Amino acid sequence: MNKQTIIITGASSGIGKELARHFLEKGDNVVINSANPEKLENAFYELGAGDNLEMVSGNISNKHTGEQLVARAIEKFGSADVLINNAGIFETRPFLEVDEAYLDKFLNTNLKGTYFTTQAVIPQMLKQKSGVVINIGTPIVNHAFGGAPATAPLASKGAIHALTIQLAAEFGRFNIRVNTIAPGVIRTPMHGNSADQSAGMHLLNRVGEVQDIAQVVYTVAKSNFITGAIINVDGGMAAGHNLN
Repeated sequence: MNKQTIIITGASSGIGKELARHFLEKGDNVVINSANPEKLENAFYELGAGDNLEMVSGNISNKHTGEQLVARAIEKFGSADVLINNAGIFETRPFLEVDEAYLDKFLNTNLKGTYFTTQAVIPQMLKQKSGVVINIGTPIVNHAFGGAPATAPLASKGAIHALTIQLAAEFGRFNIRVNTIAPGVIRTPMHGNSADQSAGMHLLNRVGEVQDIAQVVYTVAKSNFITGAIINVDGGMAAGHNLN
């Protein structure tokens, strides 16, 4: 396969860092991003700090960050072939306790970050006559849990699912593919030591590993005939639960 340039937001830990590792191991160029400069630099060196790796710090809720990411990718590697909108936040708070500032936090990072970073990269993909955008969603957009009040993050993630389908429709004829990967509970620093407590939410009765997501993201990025898809990589969470 031809060497491509992959832009990954939220790549200083967890799924994002594993995505970077996976693409680097397969021979691609990678530009990683995080809102935390120190964590980003640590990830940069952990990933080898090689000639095929670049980093851009900045919060993707700021439109300028996405523009910087794309500009750096083109400047260093000459193209921007795949954008993975991985950066996102998730918390629970009862619906009646959600105020405007709390809702804006999720809309800004999850939706606006994905929206405007994608807007920054599409012109380059149009110029190249090809490109791939992969968003990170969640299966619980369509599969709610009464004991997990998460209207704010789920409203933002639901919008990302809708955005995915519409962008696929608008840009498919230009050979630009847009998809969403929706992970189940994945063992990442975000869950601390409590990830395995969620095993029963999945039909496989276990949580996922970051490698599970990286393998599917890589496949979708390199495929030529997948677009407009919401792909659950969730151990069966969307289909049902394992009653322990």
